[in-house]
Amino acid sequence: MTLDEAKRVHQQLDDDRAAGIWQRLEVPEGALELCGDLGRSYGPKLGVRTLDSLHVACALEFKAERFWTFDDRQSKLARAVGLKTR
Repeated sequence: MTLDEAKRVHQQLDDDRAAGIWQRLEVPEGALELCGDLGRSYGPKLGVRTLDSLHVACALEFKAERFWTFDDRQSKLARAVGLKTR
């Protein structure tokens, strides 16, 4: 991705946020501890990384109904903890 393409993508995200398509949320209070628990429990089996665990932990803390990702490791972890994936 070129610098100009990256700037366009960031601008599109900012525009989408302003339009209410995406909502900015803070990391939930319990997500970091849960992230560590997920990493210890599933890291060796699934090869998940810290950010994979953090994304799934946030989804759990936010009580997400579905977990959307293009990342295989995140998807495997999300399914392992009972989230429906797409």
